[in-house]
Amino acid sequence: MITAFQASADTEKLCRLAPIIPVLVVDDASIARPLAEALVAGGLPVLEVTLRTDAALDVIREMAKVDGGVVGAGTLLTPEDVTNAVDAGARFGVSPGATDRILDACEAADLPLLPGAATASEAMALLERGYTVQKFFPAEANGGAAALKAIGAPIPQVRFCPTGGVSLKNAADYLSLPNTLCAGGSWVAPKDLIANRDWAGIEALAREASRLPR
Repeated sequence: MITAFQASADTEKLCRLAPIIPVLVVDDASIARPLAEALVAGGLPVLEVTLRTDAALDVIREMAKVDGGVVGAGTLLTPEDVTNAVDAGARFGVSPGATDRILDACEAADLPLLPGAATASEAMALLERGYTVQKFFPAEANGGAAALKAIGAPIPQVRFCPTGGVSLKNAADYLSLPNTLCAGGSWVAPKDLIANRDWAGIEALAREASRLPR
């Protein structure tokens, strides 16, 4: 059974692998491997597959086979989601918020979790449990980089991965903050390039994102 402290240590290591974690909504498992291969080749090895489509678990299974990649499951909402994600090969989890049921389930399953927090109170509650690495979500809707900077002043013990509205245009604003480890974004795998199976184009976007300063 993983502890909250160990979970945060594990997620911090993942967050330090690249400045951007692709947030992926994929509804066709047949393109999972080439998509993951393109992102990894572009320098983004940590991949979050959101459980928002019927194909998501199969997508995780396929991406878990890609050398050099670390695939995790996003949008974990229930203990059943946690079980299914682990069975599919997810190596970490991400949740939009945090409840005791989700935290208990991830700890029992030895699944490192990046739990979501949107306010100082939520960040404090997770910190009390031992989660020193958290997801700031939805980042832009909650005030963007300025809000995350403000939260960091009284709670410097917590480091964040902001997600939600993060783009190439504003990613640097987040990454420049001392309480930001990395950011999550979907722009590196846009729907049009996926639909056209433009893996070279996605690799180029990933490479551009991998070079963002932090």
